[in-house]
Amino acid sequence: MDDEKTKTIKCVVWDLDNTLWRGVLLEDENVTLRPNVKDIIETLDRRGILQSVASKNAPEVALRKLEQLGLEPYFLHPQIGWGSKVQSIESIAKALNIGIDTIGFIDDDPYERGEVSFSLPSVRCIDAADIDGLLDMAAMNPRFITEDSARRRLMYLSDMKRQQAEESFTGPKEEFLATLGMVFTIARAREEDLRRAEELTLRTNQLNTTGVTYSYDQLRELMDSDRHELLIASLTDGHGDYGKIGLALIQREPGVWIIQLLLMSCRVMSRGCGSILLHYIMAEAKRAGVKLRSEFVETDRNRMMFVTYRFAGFREFERNGPRYCLENDLERVQEPPPYIRVITPENGEVFAT
Repeated sequence: MDDEKTKTIKCVVWDLDNTLWRGVLLEDENVTLRPNVKDIIETLDRRGILQSVASKNAPEVALRKLEQLGLEPYFLHPQIGWGSKVQSIESIAKALNIGIDTIGFIDDDPYERGEVSFSLPSVRCIDAADIDGLLDMAAMNPRFITEDSARRRLMYLSDMKRQQAEESFTGPKEEFLATLGMVFTIARAREEDLRRAEELTLRTNQLNTTGVTYSYDQLRELMDSDRHELLIASLTDGHGDYGKIGLALIQREPGVWIIQLLLMSCRVMSRGCGSILLHYIMAEAKRAGVKLRSEFVETDRNRMMFVTYRFAGFREFERNGPRYCLENDLERVQEPPPYIRVITPENGEVFAT
C-alpha cells in the first residue's frame, strides 16, 4: 500500500480464503475467522466505511458460510465466483456508485494484489497479513463519524430494496416514484449538521459544482455570517431515510446572490430530485428581486452538474479556464415533481414560484 495516499476509503473489499478466514473453504467447511476480524468489520461499519467481497469461490457455499458467521449483512454486492478480482472490484464500484480510487482491497495472494494494482492502480491493495493495523490507517479514519455515516450501510440496503421494488413495478417510472412517498426537506444548517456538511464536501465529487472542500470550522463561520446562507437538504421515503444528501452555500450581496457551492449525493439523482435545491434557491432569489449567479469549476467528474445548471437556464457570464461564472435570468423556475413533497424553511411546505 502506498502510504502517500491519504484519500479516505469508502469501501473495503475482502478476499475470503486465508484472508477473512483461515484456510480454504472448498477444502474444509470448518474454516475459522482470523482473530479480531469480526471486530474490524464492525468498527469499519460504524465508521461509515462500506464493505464487500471479491472471492474466487463457490457462491452458494461462501455465502452460506458468511451467514453462519454472522457477517453476511455487512457485505454489499459481494462478487463470489471464478472471474478476475479486477472485474469483481469494478462491479462493486459500479453497484455502489463510488470511485475506484476510494476502494481498499485486502487479499493474502500477492498475485491477486499485483493484478489489481496493475489494472486498477488507484485501488489500495493491502496484504492480509497487515489487517491488524487496518483500523489505524489514516484512510480508514474519517475525521468525523456522523449519524449518516454510521447508518450508511443500512441506507444502501434500503436503496437495494427500492431498486428491487422498481424492477418489479410494471408501470411508468413516474408512477413508481409516486408510490415511494418522498419528502425532500430544505433547512438552514445548524450546528449539529456541520459534521455531515463537511463530510458531504469531502465525499461528493461527481455532483459538486466546484470540488471545493470545507472544514467544520469554515462551515461554522459561514453559517454564522450575515453575508452567507448555508442550506442542507435531506430525503426520506417509505423505505427509509436517505439522510442528508445535499448542500448549498449562497453568498448574498446587494442586488446579487452567488451560489458558491452546490452538491447533491449521487444516490438520489435517479429519484427525480437532483435539481429541487437549485430551483428553490432560484425561487427565493426571484422573490427577493436579486440577480442569481453561480460559481462553477470544471473537473474531470462533475460534468453532470454543469448540464443540470444549463437545463435550469443558467448561461455563461464569465470564464477563466475551468472556472465559470454562470447567471440565470430567473424567467423559468420549475416547481418540484408532483410525486415529491418539499418542505422549506419559509413555509414548511412546497415552495411557490
